Amino acid sequence: MKLAIVRKGTTRVTVFSNANELYSLAESLGISQEELDSNFYLYLERLISGQIHLDTIGDPVDDYTFDIPVPSVTSIRDFYAFEGHVMNARKRRGFQVPDEWYRMPVFYYSNTSNLFASGASVPRPSYTKELDFEGEFAFLVGKDGINIKEERAWDHVYGVTLANDWSARDVQLREYSVGLGPAKAKDFATSLGPFLVTRDEIASRIIGEKIDLDLEVIRNQRIFGSGNFKDIYWNLGQMIQWASTDSWLRKGDIIMSGTVPGCCIFEAGPDKEGWVSPGERITIRSSMIGSLDNKVS
Repeated sequence: MKLAIVRKGTTRVTVFSNANELYSLAESLGISQEELDSNFYLYLERLISGQIHLDTIGDPVDDYTFDIPVPSVTSIRDFYAFEGHVMNARKRRGFQVPDEWYRMPVFYYSNTSNLFASGASVPRPSYTKELDFEGEFAFLVGKDGINIKEERAWDHVYGVTLANDWSARDVQLREYSVGLGPAKAKDFATSLGPFLVTRDEIASRIIGEKIDLDLEVIRNQRIFGSGNFKDIYWNLGQMIQWASTDSWLRKGDIIMSGTVPGCCIFEAGPDKEGWVSPGERITIRSSMIGSLDNKVS
């Protein structure tokens, strides 16, 4: 199932996709939007497990704009999990992949206050001249847990969406020079959406420990780069196991994959096309999830 949260004027509506149309989930379940908002993860779990079915469909929802596809985000852990991206990015600076990277799936925390939905305008920060994009996947934690074993990780994951981890590269390199970061280089914007594809639907794409999810980045209507989640070095279970070691994961936490190789400017170098300028449109697209589209202002 594909879920989204949209707005009709000032009204917020959780919807699901069917035959390229959007329908109110609350109406189809026979409950109010307020009830759905209050118990979002309970109803999502029941839908995923097949305990309830959408036997009736209400009227299609039209004249809408997207919100991010979850009611709220409690934390964002952004991993550095694709070996190809790490190799490419470090090679540009004359470095090899450190041995420690192969010993644990590292991550940093990002800001939950500056989240942008598909269709929203993303402002370029005043303090950077080197704005970059990063095409990533974002997984939603829907069940609390601590010390979650790799083989049980999927019990806690309720869906996946697309993410753009916007980055101020000049600031990022300055932060690294003092042994901290990324921090201010990342906290100004993260884009999420448009749809949350639920765990039961992702199951058909699981191959062993990997997930076959394609992704491509379009810059101003031209394909910039592409890749697939199945090429990741640290799989989702390993990321969740490490993140939850002696630490709670909570409903509404987001686990981001890190950049899919080839899906950011920093890897190729700005000489290729330059850094992102106001007026440019960046689209992250996946055949299963949809298109996360933002214009820079």
